[in-house]
Amino acid sequence: MKIRQKQRDSIINSLKGGVTPKIGLEHIQVGRLNEIKALNKDIDHIIDGGARFRLIIGAYGSGKTFFMHLIRLIALKKKLVTVNADLSPERKIYSTTGHAINLYAELIKNMSTRAKPDGNALSSVVEKFITYAISESTQSGTSVSSIIQRKLHSFTEYVGGFDFASIIEAYWRGYNNDDETLKLNAIRWLRGEYRTKVEARRDLGVRTIIKDDSVYHHLKLMSLFVRQAGYSGLLVELDEMVNLYKLSTTRARTSNYEQILRILNDCLQSSAEHIDFLLGGTPEFLIDPRKGLYRVMLLYNQDSKNADSSR
Repeated sequence: MKIRQKQRDSIINSLKGGVTPKIGLEHIQVGRLNEIKALNKDIDHIIDGGARFRLIIGAYGSGKTFFMHLIRLIALKKKLVTVNADLSPERKIYSTTGHAINLYAELIKNMSTRAKPDGNALSSVVEKFITYAISESTQSGTSVSSIIQRKLHSFTEYVGGFDFASIIEAYWRGYNNDDETLKLNAIRWLRGEYRTKVEARRDLGVRTIIKDDSVYHHLKLMSLFVRQAGYSGLLVELDEMVNLYKLSTTRARTSNYEQILRILNDCLQSSAEHIDFLLGGTPEFLIDPRKGLYRVMLLYNQDSKNADSSR
């Protein structure tokens, strides 16, 4: 196989610097055939309308980040949209102090497609949806607004779905009227950059904004939206989950773990569609008997069994 000059230089320079190359990973990965087959099946399941959840566990330096980069490249080749972020003390899955919305903003900033593999692909995804709506309008003679409303009507059944659809319509109005400010405000809302409802209502006419408690709901909405824009689904990669293990308070740690279990249950029970979650962490994050995710899972299952027996 002939490797292009750009890929070769990227691989060599990245390896010299001790970081994972962003492109060409398929040329240097070895020994992960079974794992790649399993994740490929997961991606195919996502394309068919399902949801998947995987934990990528390994010690520091074992190749978790490399492997997750590789799966992201595979997903892009299969026409998925990908979002990825590292957790940190300021970015958590669950929070009441803005840390969850920080994580969401980082995920959306890193949104990638095959045409835009380096991130910042949100605007192009929205524009692609608008382009499809215009094309369908030309063929059917129906107004673009009517087509957008029809395509996004099912969103109203989900938490935050009505305002999400309204934002896409606002983007179309900006697109149609050459109103760059309106388009920018719509993208700001989708990125979670509005901090007050008053500001969002003034600029866009919606009554809600993306907040800590609605981050997961909007990831599920985004997975449905990218399908409407012609993509195969959404891959969500969260790395450095050990930061949850390191949280100083049991309450904060447990709240984040419970959010993970909620995501897992939704994926297992088909309450989410066209979305794949990959979470990378160390063994301590998963199996530590005092602070690990596994302990919370055991307690959660025990509580569920006790509730069932009481009935």
